[in-house]
Amino acid sequence: MSTQGHASKPSTPEIDSNLLITVSGPPGCGATTLCERLSEAMDCPYVSGGDIFRELAEDGELSLHQQTAIADSSADIDRALDKRLQSIAEKWGASGKPFILESRLAGWLAGENADLRIWLDAPDEVRVDRIEGREETEAEMRVREVSEAGRYQKYYDIDVEDREFYDLNINTARWGKEGVFQLVKTAIDQYDAESDEGAYETPAVDL
Repeated sequence: MSTQGHASKPSTPEIDSNLLITVSGPPGCGATTLCERLSEAMDCPYVSGGDIFRELAEDGELSLHQQTAIADSSADIDRALDKRLQSIAEKWGASGKPFILESRLAGWLAGENADLRIWLDAPDEVRVDRIEGREETEAEMRVREVSEAGRYQKYYDIDVEDREFYDLNINTARWGKEGVFQLVKTAIDQYDAESDEGAYETPAVDL
C-alpha cells in the first residue's frame, strides 16, 4: 500500500536509562505529550499530578472548575495530592528504576530523588490554542494557573516562577513535539553520573 502524501508517525527509539525524571510546566506546555513519549522510549511508568487531581474531582462528582474552587478555599485537596506525589517519588527514587513524574510541583516534591528536572513552557497564545477542545476552557485554565500559584506560595512558600534548579528549560513552541523529545532524549543519552558535578539544591517542601 502506498503511503505517498501521508506523514508517518515518528518511531520511538529506546532510551536506556534508570533516571527519575520530573516534568513541569503550565497547562498547554506539552508535558503530557513528552511524558507519554518518554515513557514509551524508556519503557517505564509515569504519574501525572493532573490525572490524580481529575480523579479526585471525579470521585467527588465535581467539575475541574468546582474542584479548583474547593482547593482554593481549603488546603486538604492540595496537601493530599502533593503528599501522594512526594510518596511516589520517594518510592521510585529508592527503586533505582526509571520513572517519570509530571506536575507543576514535581521538581520540588521529588527533591533529591529527582535525577533530571525539566521545565516546559510556551507563549500564552500557543498554550491557549493547544487546550482548545479540552474539558477546561481558556478562562478556567487562566484561573487555575493563578489559583495554583497562589496556593503554592501560601501553603509551601513556593514561587512556581523560580526555575533556577531545573536542568532543562524548554520553550516547546520553538521545536515542536518531535524536536522537544529529541532535545530531552539527547540530554538523557549524554548524561554520565561520573561526570555529574552536581545539581542545584532543591529546597525541602514541608507538607
